[in-house]
Amino acid sequence: MKNYRVGIIGATGMVGQRFVRLLEAHPWFTPVCLLASPRSAGKTYMEAVGEKWAFDVPIPAYARDMVVLDASDPAVLQGQVDFVFCAVNMKKEEIRALEEAYARCEIPVVSNNSAHRFTPDVPMVIPEVNPEHLGVIPFQRKRLGTKRGFIAVKSNCSLQSYVPLLHPLLPFGIAEVAVCTYQAISGAGKTFESMPEILDNVIPYIGGEEEKSELEPMKIWGTLRGGEILPATVPAITAQCLRVPVSDGHTAAVFVKFNRKPTREEILSAWKHFRGAPQELSLPSAPKQFLHYLEESDRPQPKLDRMTEHGMAVTAGRLREDTLFDYKFIGLSHNTLRGAAGGAVLLAELLAAKGYFD
Repeated sequence: MKNYRVGIIGATGMVGQRFVRLLEAHPWFTPVCLLASPRSAGKTYMEAVGEKWAFDVPIPAYARDMVVLDASDPAVLQGQVDFVFCAVNMKKEEIRALEEAYARCEIPVVSNNSAHRFTPDVPMVIPEVNPEHLGVIPFQRKRLGTKRGFIAVKSNCSLQSYVPLLHPLLPFGIAEVAVCTYQAISGAGKTFESMPEILDNVIPYIGGEEEKSELEPMKIWGTLRGGEILPATVPAITAQCLRVPVSDGHTAAVFVKFNRKPTREEILSAWKHFRGAPQELSLPSAPKQFLHYLEESDRPQPKLDRMTEHGMAVTAGRLREDTLFDYKFIGLSHNTLRGAAGGAVLLAELLAAKGYFD
């Protein structure tokens, strides 16, 4: 596999920092540019991050003295990178304009942001679930007037805790889903030091999160037709989202009603044998077993299970019949690995393997 030169836009934020860590020894991707806001531009990465470094390991040596560039000018990267990761904290309309500017400069963008998730010709991909949606990229390039440039996005981080577990069950005809997510503070870019109000507390509101949780699965399960992704119309999903005092790991309590109720054994078998494109292609960041079921009655737990397969697997537990729905279960994913930066890296690996950066 060719080695690709990579830029990280928003490198000083929490997800950007996770990208910096994940790419330290990546076999395919070499980070050559770190970009952030004008206030960080011109500083070394260590100076720009300062005390905001969110991890208990040092900043990778390759990044410490790298001079941060101004992310607002994509032209400076033309010919310098093969693609960029984007994880910025800006208004949605500003992010949409920034990402399209990079794409129009023939720099593919793999985005962690939500700004383009509902742009009809921008694929929003969980690599194991809907890799076929990458087929919309040629239509997007035609709209943008580009040969190489495009935008691909990953879905909201909380979806990873339940959509991958629902996906293998679609053949049974999922009719209705109710989900309640219990989301870690790193999903808000926070640590316990920077979010003292979460200690001994639960906050029952995360702006925009419930709408994303209900609508984004519809695009992921949608159909590529006429140069755009047409969202699915079933199943019906309702969601509530809470912020809880957990550092990393989003937990989901899921309730499912089927048109044809499967047996418990059929569900467990569907999870155990599910494989996607990342596993078939042996992508570097892909978990060997994507979905793990834990038989213990008190699992999964974020503290014990979020790092399953280096944080890139999804774990489930407590599958049982329900009095109102057919079944209920618990799902868990690492929100900044599988859910954010790691999921974006896996998406980039899939794009590379399919030739979209070439």
